[in-house]
Amino acid sequence: KMKLTYYGHACFLVESNGKRILFDPFITPNELAKDIRIEDIACDYIAISHGHADHIADAVAIATRTQATVICAFEIYEWMSKQGVANFRPMNTGGKWSSDFGSVKCVVAQHSSCLPDGTYGANPMGFVFNTAEGDFYYSGDTALTMDMQLIPRWAKLKFAVLPIGDNFTMGIEDAIAAADFIQCDKIIGVHYDTFGYIVIDHEAAKQQFAAAGKELILLNIGETIEL
Repeated sequence: KMKLTYYGHACFLVESNGKRILFDPFITPNELAKDIRIEDIACDYIAISHGHADHIADAVAIATRTQATVICAFEIYEWMSKQGVANFRPMNTGGKWSSDFGSVKCVVAQHSSCLPDGTYGANPMGFVFNTAEGDFYYSGDTALTMDMQLIPRWAKLKFAVLPIGDNFTMGIEDAIAAADFIQCDKIIGVHYDTFGYIVIDHEAAKQQFAAAGKELILLNIGETIEL
């Protein structure tokens, strides 16, 4: 079975077919994740949706230690290369790559992106993963977009990871609409509670999803579930 471990904010790790894919590592600066040690995280791949510090803060440190292959936009590849990271698959929106985990397709995310030093962070992206144990979608930071209606062309989703904190990304209502667009009723919420702007009412959010016939899963930081 696939496993997902939540490390806070929009950082999580998916384990499928023995391969471990870490997404948007932002742990060390996150006070809510103070009990997580990045030195303990093992991964084979690191997928980065965009260049903002709250998605990339620990990427160089973890990539350097694990020698994981970083899947990211070309401009993020250039920025991380200058910091000594060696293994990459630079990509861009619309591109697809097949590897030992299955395949990944980069899809549209509507957001902004600059790197921590202020340089251009490329267009934000989401990711559609096809694996032998099931398909899943991580939208990255995004608004609700009509492009999400394309996702079912490329995957029959087992689950999806969507931002729900509002203010900087989709809120609950738009995330429910996104779940309709992508034809997936099992949603793992991310990008909430970390900052004052994005604190949510957990029970109310779950009830809204349930009323729409969907399941919203909100994990504790450090928690692992099977999917």
